[in-house]
Amino acid sequence: MGVLTGIVPKTKLERDLALQCVLSAFATGSFLTGTAVFFTQVVGLSGAQVGLGMSVAAAVSLALSIPLGRLTDVVGAKLLWVVASLLEAGLYLAWPLIGSFAAFVAMLAVLATVETAARSAREVYRIAVFPRETRVRAMAYMRAARNVGYTLGAGAGGVALGIGSREAIVAVPLLTGALLVVNAAMIAFLPTVERPARARGDLELAGPAALRNRGFVLLSLCNGALQSNQVLLNVVVPLWLVERTDAPHQLLAWLFGTNTVLAVLLQVRASRGSETVPGALRAVRWSGWAFVVSCLVISLTHETAGWLSIVLIWAGHVTITGAELWQSAASWGFASELSDHRRLGDYQGVWGMGGQVESIVCPALFTFLALQWGAPGWAVIAVIAVTAAVVAHPAARAAERHLVAVGAPVGV
Repeated sequence: MGVLTGIVPKTKLERDLALQCVLSAFATGSFLTGTAVFFTQVVGLSGAQVGLGMSVAAAVSLALSIPLGRLTDVVGAKLLWVVASLLEAGLYLAWPLIGSFAAFVAMLAVLATVETAARSAREVYRIAVFPRETRVRAMAYMRAARNVGYTLGAGAGGVALGIGSREAIVAVPLLTGALLVVNAAMIAFLPTVERPARARGDLELAGPAALRNRGFVLLSLCNGALQSNQVLLNVVVPLWLVERTDAPHQLLAWLFGTNTVLAVLLQVRASRGSETVPGALRAVRWSGWAFVVSCLVISLTHETAGWLSIVLIWAGHVTITGAELWQSAASWGFASELSDHRRLGDYQGVWGMGGQVESIVCPALFTFLALQWGAPGWAVIAVIAVTAAVVAHPAARAAERHLVAVGAPVGV
């Protein structure tokens, strides 16, 4: 019964948003599974061209994170979320029409813009629609639901790859687009939230811009560094297993499965207490420790063999999953409690920027450190995580002092 309590949301709104998360994650997860095959076999691109296009998309997301966050404050979170979701659906439906590298890069840039707008609007909506005492719990349910959706979507994408025909592969973005149309309709029927207060007309928001809250900016970068647990889970550990250990490659499927199951079962439990700044800082400390333990355990597997390698890699994967769960919980608490609620979109734009810096910097950096330096490289990765966890504490306090100084509303 206790396990079910951590899986099934308690209120109708939480259940509605969790279902929406399953649907949207299923849609995008099905496409992500076969992304490389679609771009190389259908669009006809090389691996280098695909990588360059992805880098362009990441740069666009980083550059537009704050402007699109501010747009959320101006037009309203729900309206922008619906419009961006519809545009996203249309872009996926248009993927089979792309036939050149230039069109591919342009499509990825536009898609990155739309996805960034949708993400900003979604985060603002989730903060605004839930009361303070249930906000973090609701976000935990939604993250668990997204893990379910991505897993189901990966299965659907895997079926298309298994069939292997051009028609089956082309059907994946069409399925994604169709599901995202339904997703937009689901969002349209969600409750409406009020836009933030305005000053001197409808285009200028009350309160100073989020970039002036230096503690919050620094905290977003610390959160991004701790969020690099995803780089370990999805990039570094798989490469390390294949290139530096004698563990069987099929272990990767079990590792990803373990991560998904733990995320679904334990995310709500891991988020308890993180709805306050002290609670979020406690989660940061737990995340940092789990990060360090994982780096230590996995670094040992270069010298081990047989079942010992398998057990240690599995243990390291479980601990980095713990780092993921606690970091997510802390992130929701900080984003909610340390944002000026008169400028939620602006603040969520800054918050998302920290994660985007991580996605650009950490894959190449961590892969180099682990695969080229070995154990010392893993130690450097651990130091980065510890530094982020330590610096997060004064950064959070500085962000709090700024909100008090500018008269931001509290207890919302």
